[in-house]
Amino acid sequence: MKRREFITLLGGTGFAWPLTARAQQPPMPVIGFVNAASPQSYARQVSAFLKGLSEAGYVDGQNVKIEYLWAEGQYGRLPELAADLVRLQVAVIVTPGNTPAALAAKAATATIPIVFSFGADPVKIGLVASLDRPGGNATGFGEMNIEIAPKRLGILHELIPGAARFALLLEPRNSPTTPADVTELQAAGAAVGSQIEVVYAAATVGELETAFASLAQKGVDALMVNPSPQFASLRVQLTALAARHAVPTIYWDRRLAEAGGLMSYGSNVEDLFRKVGIYAGRILKGEKPADMPVQQATKFELVINLKTAKALGLTIPPTLLARADEVIE
Repeated sequence: MKRREFITLLGGTGFAWPLTARAQQPPMPVIGFVNAASPQSYARQVSAFLKGLSEAGYVDGQNVKIEYLWAEGQYGRLPELAADLVRLQVAVIVTPGNTPAALAAKAATATIPIVFSFGADPVKIGLVASLDRPGGNATGFGEMNIEIAPKRLGILHELIPGAARFALLLEPRNSPTTPADVTELQAAGAAVGSQIEVVYAAATVGELETAFASLAQKGVDALMVNPSPQFASLRVQLTALAARHAVPTIYWDRRLAEAGGLMSYGSNVEDLFRKVGIYAGRILKGEKPADMPVQQATKFELVINLKTAKALGLTIPPTLLARADEVIE
């Protein structure tokens, strides 16, 4: 063989080796992230999820790819979005922050691992067999924001001891609250001599305006707002309506107190998103959802907006201020 031919052959072979090596590398795993709301309202939570994922050893774009799908408040799209992730053959589906997305993912696949976080009881709604041993392809975290609703009532009663009429605002399309939960809350109200009325409103500005007008006509003394991704998305409008109608309101998420709401008491949602990221990473490393216990939130925070309290003519009791995790002035 001539020297020139040998060099040409060697050069061609050398060029082929890296291509062969790349072809033999396993494909980068894909995590499907699906949420009922919009990305603008969940920027901090997504950052927390990515932090948890990195704690588990995975960084988006380096050794894992994340496919984000947002329903933008159109709940009817969730089954379609979940089906898209199944067709993509993602390694894990995560549905942090809302029940409908988790149910859509569970309906779409019985094999792809699912990691959720929401306020509903995952056993009651059929996502897992038990908290300790989920037994299927889903596991995750309970926010406990429904279970602590009586504590929100207690906080409002401490703030306004003479209040007799309270209301609970629910979004019918995404309410993890069951009739039993409402009955328990109403019993807690009766124990302190208060009546609790349930008001439903879809998460649109128009429906929220109608709901607040109704509350004002009924002479409601204070309001509790139930967890909802879309209520969180409309937090500026929601808190503005509460201020306009002078209704002292307590929310489940600190973002609403930061947006001008009077108070919030609930689990640390960002911490739960971080934990969803950790669980997703553990699954990528080979753990099975069936063997990963569903964990309940243990960290709750009380946030009080003093500026809003002053605008409403309310004085926050010193005992309540002392218990606050954050006071916005």
